[in-house]
Amino acid sequence: MSDSGAPGARLRAYVELTRLHKPVGIWLLMWPVGWSLWIAAGGVPPLDLLVIFAAGTVLMRSAGCVINDFADRRIDPYVARTASRPLAAGRVSVTEALALFAGLCLVAFLLVLQTNVPTVLLAVPAVVVAASYPFAKRFHHLPQAHLGVAFAFGVPMAQTAVAGPVDWTLCGLLTAATIVWALIYDTYYAMSDREEDLQIGVRSSAILFGRADRRITALLRAVLLALLIAAGLRAGLHWPYYAGLAAAMLLAVRHQRMIHRRDPGRCLQAFLESHWFGFLVLLGIVADYALFTR
Repeated sequence: MSDSGAPGARLRAYVELTRLHKPVGIWLLMWPVGWSLWIAAGGVPPLDLLVIFAAGTVLMRSAGCVINDFADRRIDPYVARTASRPLAAGRVSVTEALALFAGLCLVAFLLVLQTNVPTVLLAVPAVVVAASYPFAKRFHHLPQAHLGVAFAFGVPMAQTAVAGPVDWTLCGLLTAATIVWALIYDTYYAMSDREEDLQIGVRSSAILFGRADRRITALLRAVLLALLIAAGLRAGLHWPYYAGLAAAMLLAVRHQRMIHRRDPGRCLQAFLESHWFGFLVLLGIVADYALFTR
């Protein structure tokens, strides 16, 4: 890129590296945090916590994208969809990428320091798991579950950040639901890349599941529904929550139909739409606390 040193081109490269122009990952990470914050607070969470967790979500998702591209910098040039990424195309150096990753993590950690000790302690393994995720596909066949664990750390962090005792059973249900949900939507993503992943030798849930991929994701949907119903019962939620959950499950049926033929483009579209599932669940929670006083 001839103008790669120009300020505008540098800024575009950093935006692409952090995927700020593709916010779907931010929403996928943010909605479960919202579930947890609203339930823990018994309604609208304190404004400072909303700001801290919203900003932290953007920062950590951006950091995750940077370390992902660092891990894949020798693979991405050989995959059509990723060949133009800044690190793969040489528009950002390895040193710049690592410095950006460290800077994003530092700012996120400074935000967490504004909460409390239990939340800060949870933030440490959260960063380790998030940073290790991009390398997981080289060592085991379920990097999508690894991603789910990384994304799920926001749930207990939100629970501990809100003043008051933590219902660890409820927290466990929401955490498990987040992990299962991530395994589903990231399997859709992996299905869109399956042929290229096989060629370059990386592992994924789509490769592991093989021709059973549609049945397994449908089964995981049933598990996810059971976990979210159990969480609603534990939290004492009412019909608005279950209405939101029903709407989310109708959307889930649509996504399962989209992957039926295993068309890479349709699988990718199912992934891109998946964040609306989490939004509908959150909408049900918000409506529940708005309509019913505790």
